[in-house]
Amino acid sequence: MSIKYLCKNLEDTEALSKKFADAVINYGAFVCLYGDVGSGKTAFTRLVCKYLEVKEKVTSPSFVILNEYKSGKMPVYHFDLYRLEHEGVSTIINELDEYSEGKILTFVEWAEFHSIPLPFDRIEINIIYIDENQREFIFNSFGKKSEEVLRRISL
Repeated sequence: MSIKYLCKNLEDTEALSKKFADAVINYGAFVCLYGDVGSGKTAFTRLVCKYLEVKEKVTSPSFVILNEYKSGKMPVYHFDLYRLEHEGVSTIINELDEYSEGKILTFVEWAEFHSIPLPFDRIEINIIYIDENQREFIFNSFGKKSEEVLRRISL
């Protein structure tokens, strides 16, 4: 399943983030985020966490690889694979599989750095920078749980 959203301003992005948070709350999701530097990967994660009532400050995990947020309505794990690049990602692919199970939400920034096909249920979000205010979000589901989450977003 594939869905596209054009967010023309921050309010549109906030509304999409709330819809996404509401859609994953009963299912959990493993989310691969794609987009250029500055496209809004961390900003989208931060907004979803806001609607999941995460109390911790949500920041980019670029230098620590993983941030964990456990104060909200569900546990949120936020990976950044940029510093690992292709070789490093292959060493943690089995661990990533563990973060795809259960009612947890896992975001993976720079997911394109893995060279191994992900065998598990996931949502891939490509965020395209149009201008300072506009972004296009392209959601693709791979698996039954992820398809259900996208179906709920499109309602």
